[in-house]
Amino acid sequence: MTDQQTVAVVGLGYIGLPTAAVLAMHGSHVIGVDVNQATVDAVNRGEVPFVEPDLEIAVAGAVSQGRLKADTTTPQADVYIVAVPTPFAEGYAADLSYIEAAADGIADQLTGGELVILESTSPPGATQHMADRILARRPDLSLDGRDSRRQIHVAHCPERVLPGRVMIELITNDRIVGGLTKKAAELAKSLYQTFCQGEIMLTDAVTAEMAKLVENSYRDVNIAFANELSLISAKLGIDVWELIELANHHPRVNILQPGPGVGGHCIAVDPWFIVSSVPEHANLIRTAREVNDAKPGQVIERVVAKAARLKDPRIAALGLAFKPDIDDLRESPARRIVARLADELPDAEIYAVEPHIEQLPRELAERSNVSLMPFEAAVRDADIVLMLVDHETFRAADRRKLKLREKIVIDTRGVWR
Repeated sequence: MTDQQTVAVVGLGYIGLPTAAVLAMHGSHVIGVDVNQATVDAVNRGEVPFVEPDLEIAVAGAVSQGRLKADTTTPQADVYIVAVPTPFAEGYAADLSYIEAAADGIADQLTGGELVILESTSPPGATQHMADRILARRPDLSLDGRDSRRQIHVAHCPERVLPGRVMIELITNDRIVGGLTKKAAELAKSLYQTFCQGEIMLTDAVTAEMAKLVENSYRDVNIAFANELSLISAKLGIDVWELIELANHHPRVNILQPGPGVGGHCIAVDPWFIVSSVPEHANLIRTAREVNDAKPGQVIERVVAKAARLKDPRIAALGLAFKPDIDDLRESPARRIVARLADELPDAEIYAVEPHIEQLPRELAERSNVSLMPFEAAVRDADIVLMLVDHETFRAADRRKLKLREKIVIDTRGVWR
């Protein structure tokens, strides 16, 4: 990879935009591509349309230096990185339509010799599917250069970063690169070596796709164990957080913490891609997903039972993000819990508290009994305080000042034990 090469990053979301900024910071000329005109305009102003520490400084600097710009159309480039969503389709299979749309836009710009990298978390075979889509549109190209057709190089490099630490982990984490050909893997490694300080490990594309899914499925299974322990402990009158703390003193035991469910764009999604790919063998992975997917309903049952004792209950729901101290609401169990509570308790007032957003997501804003409120005001006015996300603001609060002893407290995170 040289400074003269141009990298087009297709998809300027939570992964694509940081990747574009990091590449630009390390010498590449980067063009970001997104279908959302507002996102493109924000990037071209040097602004960031979501919260991620240190990202805005990087974007502003790269734009001011002329190394990063954004557009709604796919340009000609030497390297393409596809970082678009892969949501669910029917039956928890992956919806590859965003990848297909990106492939179509890229195909029209290829002249031969380009490197195309899929970063989107994908089921096994998605990288080959993207390549097949490109080649169907461009029969004059090939992956191997046979029949005098010009060659392109296609690889998969899954992101492995934690929201809130993306700008650090993009640089420091190890990377897995899987190529449809050995040459594609080597070219992709050369690109990531321009900024990645971690080890870059080469494999084939299908193994790289599975590696990301396996990493998150492993975590999902362990979270499911903790969540199941919380249900068992509740029936036995045991403090599950004390139980886990004691068990974790064993030198070979490290149980994770229970919560109201699992959210985000990875752990709540990726295991289903394995289940849908090989359903007859993914029994443990499927069961873990079912345990974690059921947890929001169990939280709702607890709240509804407490609210039944009150007339016109007021509920402070603390947190809507899928994890602490970020604004990312994707696949958030807290968000689903608040929506269902609003439907099941139509006479209740629900005060949604999320310090990292300025307006409610549409499905909550449309419910007349849900309002976005500041933390202390919501707790002060509430009969029931429901801890859903352990943001630092909530963890650091003075519980005596909040007068929690006068409230019904349902703490799904063990913050106020």
